Amino acid sequence: MKEGPDIARVAALVGEPARANILTALMVGKALTATELAAEAGVSVQTASSHLGKLTAGGLLALRKQGRHRYYALAHEDVAQMLESLMGLAAGQGMLRSRTGPKDAALREARVCYNHLAGRRAVQMYRAMLGRGALVMGAQGLVPSDAGAAWLQAGLGLDLSRIEGRSPMCRECLDWSERDSHLAGRLGRALLAHMETLGWAARDPNGRAVRFTSRGNAEFDRVFRG
Repeated sequence: MKEGPDIARVAALVGEPARANILTALMVGKALTATELAAEAGVSVQTASSHLGKLTAGGLLALRKQGRHRYYALAHEDVAQMLESLMGLAAGQGMLRSRTGPKDAALREARVCYNHLAGRRAVQMYRAMLGRGALVMGAQGLVPSDAGAAWLQAGLGLDLSRIEGRSPMCRECLDWSERDSHLAGRLGRALLAHMETLGWAARDPNGRAVRFTSRGNAEFDRVFRG
């Protein structure tokens, strides 16, 4: 008898092209309707609804109802991390769907990975935090050090004691474009949200790209020197 997790079931759900496109579209972190996801997947709404039912039953998507409307989102951060890792594996094997273009360059620089920052900027931030000893390995995994908490408070005005939630504070996530790690978890989410609040960066309303302002770039490099 075979033992352990059934990866074949998850692989079958992710491996169908239309479902892969649906999941990728939801990496932006927003909940979308079946009609919007049908357009992203290039299929009819009826076909998209069938795929959405399978993804929801398989635990990869969460259904949210608001009045008469039904919205779909990634079930949790583990799903986003799995997708980002698969993207990195596919990119490393040269499995690209189209030629690169202007949007691709923007995504490689900085993008949303579900709810935290990814891309070159995110890898720079993670390396800087590790280099300063702001992140250390504790009994529960990767956590901010006392010195790191003080540094983030002084450099960004981010109070770590106010970051709430049940998910891990810090998680390492493999960046598909950089083939290196960036920071996920509650701290990764809080850092992106705080930089948006400070006016350093804003999300592209039509995609996953995160665009830094000139001041944002300068301030980011001041805090997270590469």
